[in-house]
Amino acid sequence: MDLVVNKIKSQGDIFHELFGQKPHHVANITPDKIHACDVHEGHFGKPGSIICWDYTFEGKKCVVKELVEEIDEEKQYMKFKVIEGDLLEEFKSLNIILHVIPNGETTIVKWIAEFERFAVDGPYPTKIMDFAIGITKDVEAHHLNEQ
Repeated sequence: MDLVVNKIKSQGDIFHELFGQKPHHVANITPDKIHACDVHEGHFGKPGSIICWDYTFEGKKCVVKELVEEIDEEKQYMKFKVIEGDLLEEFKSLNIILHVIPNGETTIVKWIAEFERFAVDGPYPTKIMDFAIGITKDVEAHHLNEQ
């Protein structure tokens, strides 16, 4: 399991709402990283839904489909299971967890990658976590500029 923790100055509610209820707005905030987010089955913000992301990762145009496994509004916790796409070329399985924790004047944003490698010496998802940090910083900057 890889874990990345960011402290941001934006309100956690905004961050949680963006990824939980309105992920299609992420492309407007991080157009150099995320290009589109569409719902393929179900509805944004609902467990059991399938969403598809178009993004650029390490200079390559990529696609990923995720199953929304869990969204807990009270705990500001979301879990997504990668079910199709470029990320599964490197990992046998991959779940992304996003947990937003209010912390006084700041907010803690935890990104967790649960993964299974194809081989014991296979890669860790450190580049994916770096990508998540970049998105977190873009979202924070966007919301700070709006205030």
